[in-house]
Order: sequence, then structure tokens, then C-alpha cells
Amino acid sequence: MVNLTIDNKNVIVEENSTILEAAKKLHIHIPTLCYHPDQTIKANCRICLVETDNKKLVPACSTKVKEGMNILTNSKFVREAQRGVLELILANHNQDCLKCIRNGNCELQTLCERFNISHNSLEGDAVESHPMDDFNPSIVRDYSKCIKCGRCVEVCSSIQNVNVLACANRSTSYEILPRFDKKLHETECVFCGQCIKVCPVGAIYEKDSINNVLNALDDPNMHVIVQIAPAVRVSIGEEFNLNPGEITTGKIVSSLKRIGFNKVFDTNFTADLTIIEEGHELINRIENGGVLPMITSCSPGWINYVETFAPDLIDHLSTCKSPQQMFGALSKTYYSQKTGIHPSKIFTVSIMPCTAKKFEANRKEMNSYGYVDVDSVLTTREFSKLIKSKGIDFRYIEDEQFDNPFGITTGAGAIFGATGGVMEAALRSVYELLTKESLSNIDFKDVRGTKGHKEAIVNINGTPIKVAVAHGLKNASVILDEIRRGKSDYAFVEIMACPGGCIGGGGQPINIDPKINEKRIDAIYEVDKNMEIRKSHENPAIKELYEDFLGEPLGELSHKLLHTHYHSRF
Repeated sequence: MVNLTIDNKNVIVEENSTILEAAKKLHIHIPTLCYHPDQTIKANCRICLVETDNKKLVPACSTKVKEGMNILTNSKFVREAQRGVLELILANHNQDCLKCIRNGNCELQTLCERFNISHNSLEGDAVESHPMDDFNPSIVRDYSKCIKCGRCVEVCSSIQNVNVLACANRSTSYEILPRFDKKLHETECVFCGQCIKVCPVGAIYEKDSINNVLNALDDPNMHVIVQIAPAVRVSIGEEFNLNPGEITTGKIVSSLKRIGFNKVFDTNFTADLTIIEEGHELINRIENGGVLPMITSCSPGWINYVETFAPDLIDHLSTCKSPQQMFGALSKTYYSQKTGIHPSKIFTVSIMPCTAKKFEANRKEMNSYGYVDVDSVLTTREFSKLIKSKGIDFRYIEDEQFDNPFGITTGAGAIFGATGGVMEAALRSVYELLTKESLSNIDFKDVRGTKGHKEAIVNINGTPIKVAVAHGLKNASVILDEIRRGKSDYAFVEIMACPGGCIGGGGQPINIDPKINEKRIDAIYEVDKNMEIRKSHENPAIKELYEDFLGEPLGELSHKLLHTHYHSRF
């Protein structure tokens, strides 16, 4: 343990702690920009400078504590140094804050408020050195806003193993670019949006689809329906100052109805449907010598990764569409038939925690009988803007219920929102379908939690079935390498592109508190626990769907509507 003084307050911390960590114990807030609690120390922005007892300035994020240290974080010397650093950053930053997507939730803007900077006295060149990169359906890069902190580079390489973003050039020409100065759509980008989640400013953000949705809502000839992903209901409350993980399902439904959607449905319905199709596909592969392990196909960022970095393993993917796309397919066929509304007059909207869902909805494979499955995708952040633009007081709006037929769901569909949820939902159904016995305990806790790689063994009819779960693409790549080497003995693998699964998706509310994802996950399992039905194959609306329309799992019609194929992207 090390004893030191910070701003005349004594503190004892563990050896090898940084000054920044020691200050947090005293609730002293040292300003930071390049620092992120989930990343390595960079110490390149220098906004966290503090004064040592020998009158030197050192970065608090990277300087280790020493016995007897006397640190000042708010002296005139420190304030002037920090302000100077901030003004240098601002001199090369587009300061059109009013129109910026991060206005009100920008770490740089917060620092300007702290240092009372309303006008920068330094002249700089914030002219765009590159045109805006908005040539893909998911992500926009605004180079004029980049502060070169390096957070996006690290998450792209160390967490996602994609390595699209990199540092380029030196001195005043230093910048963060896609490799070889390409546009994102020309690179191996999987559009997971994790770079957006760690960017402190508005240099990277999702492509806006709000106007497309508003135009459809204003068109009297369009029947506009919407689906809500499971992870959205435990995260959107954060945009309205509710507690992280607060379950807001009823408020979401009520808000959407007030906004003007004709019907409000639950993606959990097609999550249940995915389990039926995917479960039967797994059983078929096990019984008939199919390609194993079978790997889930719910996460579009993960699908993009396989198609880009592991096209040799595409046959391991389940052919099932994601719940989003299954819903879209049914909306233009089954729902169209039930309502008598022509599919050309149905506008299907998804509200998702994911930026890659925008890319997925634009895939040429995603159409049913010639009509696009999903017409527009909004992220959780876009949805919150839509609510605010309509003047809805989300905190106090009364709860309402989903519409039928796609509003009857189970707890198994809800847990799709957390890493391990698809696996657990599948095991609940596959076990009972194969054994014809009821599970005494349907909670498969071995596949839960935030550990990057999880395993479980389930005994089915005397045969041990080994399964695995991974989240974050770097963890996924380890499993892919095992499969290539013939070292994998799994029958079924769940992979989600984003850390934590959908609750940590690239379209979720932005925060830098690592505990928030855990609170969202806890809430997902709370939703499951409180559901009357917790197994997908027991959903009465799913049974009716097969009886009245699809026929049977893996049948001709379900194969046409609910399954697809994947291919190499390059």
C-alpha cells in the first residue's frame, strides 16, 4: 500500500495504482479524454495533467503513485495547463456543436463547460481534411470532429479483432483513418458500432433513419408497424435519466403508439420463432451428420465478420435469419394476409440496439416475395430522439401492451438481449423436443455472465452435448481457430459481435461505466423470470403460426421466408 496526498487529502492505495485511480478514491474528478476504463492507458491527450511536489506536470492517467507524493489537481498552474491543452484540441475541432449528434452528451463539450470556455481564442484549421464518410448504411465518420484520442482504434483492434482503423502520419498531420485511407464500406468493417460507443465526441455516429420513418408515418397510404428488440427495453430509460437496467417495456409501447405507429410488436416473438427453426436445424445436423459445430446467425456484425475473415467456415453458420429479419419476412407475408393489406403498403420499422442491423436490413438476400423484409432500422439512441421530438414525457407515460399477433412472447425470447441468452433459450427447447421430458430447472447459468468465453455440457438422452458462448469478436476468433484446427468438440456455439451481447450493442446509449452493461443483463433475466411462459416452443402464437401458415419447422415455406445464405464479402 502507498500513502500520498491529493489536494491536501490523505489517501492510501495499492502499489502500482495511478494518480487518476487514487483521486477517484477521494471523489476528485481529474479531466480526461483519451482515457477509457475498459481500455489501455494512452496518455496522449494530456488533459489530465496534475502538479507534483517538485512543481512538475505529469499525466494522472499513466503516472504511478509513490510513497509520500503530494499532488495538486486544481492549482493555477494545473488549470492553466489543462485549459491550454483543451484550447489546442478545440483549435482543430469543428465546433458546430448545435448541429452535432453528441450535443449534450459530449466529453469535450463537458470539459469546455468545466473550464468556462465559450469561445476559443486560438486560431486553428478545423476544415475537413477528408469528405464525410457516409457511403454505407450503418456508420458515418466526420473527420472534422476527430480529436485523435485513439479509443476507436483500440476497440476495433483489441476487442473486435477487425483492425480497420489506424493512426496515420505524424506531427500536425497525425490523424485516425481507415487503413490505406479508404472509406469504411471499402474496408473489412463489420459495422458493429463499438467505435461509436467509445468515441468521446461526434466523430463517429450511426446513419440517421429518423426522417425515413417520419415520412412513412406521415404517408396516409402506408401502414407503419414497428418491432422492439429485447435489449432496448432495459436501456432506453438511461436516455431519460432513469436507472440503468430499468425495464420500460410498457412505456416504449405507449410512446410508439402515441408517435403514430399503426401496430407495435415485439421482436421477442420472432426470437421464439428463431429458436424453433434453429433448434430443429441443430437437431437435424446432430442426427444426420451435418456440419458441426453449428454457430448462431442472430448477430449481423458477427455474420459480417465470418463473411470477411472466415469465409471458409460459413457452412458452420445456422441458415436462420435473425429475429429482426424473420419479423420483416412475416410482416410482408403472414401479417399481410391476415390484415388484407398489400405488402407494398406495409412499412416495417425495427428499433434495435445495433448499428449492424441497418447493414443487415439492406442486404439483397433480405426480401420476401420481392419486398424488402425491413424498411428502416432505428438504433436505441435514434428512438430516444424520436420520442423527444414528439414532446413525449417518457418517464411518466402510462404503460400499454403490445399488439397481436406478434405481441405474445416468452422469457426465452427476452434473454436474446444478453450474451448466452440465445444458447440458453435454445437449450430449453432442444432438450425438451429431443427427450420429450420437461426440464426440472430451465436456468442454464453456466452460459450466463460477462466472461468472454463460456462452456456448458448438457446431457440429452444419455449423450453429452457440449456448447460454447462467446461475445466480442476477438473471443469469437479463438473459437474459429479451434474449429479450423479440428480441436473443437462443440455441437452448438453462440457468438455475439458486441461485448455483453445486444445489451452492449453499438446503437445503445453511450456511457463509460462498465457496470451498466451488467445492470442491463440483470434486467434481461428479470424480464425472463417474470414471464408466464419461458420456453419458446410453448408460445401459443408460434404454434398457431405453424398451424395456419408455415406448416412445419424447416418446411418449404419456412425455409423460403425464414432462412437465407451467406457468402464471402471480398
